[in-house]
Amino acid sequence: MGALADAALAAGGHVTGVIPEALVAHEVAHGGLSDLRIVSSMHERKAMMADLSDGFIALPGGWGTLEEFFEVLTWAQLGLHQKPCGLLNVGGYFNGLLSFLDHSIDERFVKPENGQLVLVATSVDAMLEQLDRYHPPPPAEKWIDRAAT
Repeated sequence: MGALADAALAAGGHVTGVIPEALVAHEVAHGGLSDLRIVSSMHERKAMMADLSDGFIALPGGWGTLEEFFEVLTWAQLGLHQKPCGLLNVGGYFNGLLSFLDHSIDERFVKPENGQLVLVATSVDAMLEQLDRYHPPPPAEKWIDRAAT
């Protein structure tokens, strides 16, 4: 995240960071951001980031990246927001995950229309184009079809 923030700042961008107090104590906070907001917990961090964001793009990362992406994706599925959620699939990093998402649809644990909530691109320009054109799919009419289970 630091390298991305540094690149955005170097290009003249405005970068807002949101970090829990506990991580600031471990000297993880980026000191050169345009706006650094310190919150009390990871839950508060995620809520604030969601409120501040127009959309969400996950870059290759670890558990935290995946957890945060799937939380905002779930919120989109539940209709709590209508913001785009994208995976920037650099070097095929998310290929295995994308196969698993297709499998979860094939196995009927995820509705096909909710699969449309995940935008995928291999370049920044392609992702930005998708974000620009994004229109959220209509919400699923029913959560569970008891006759089909």
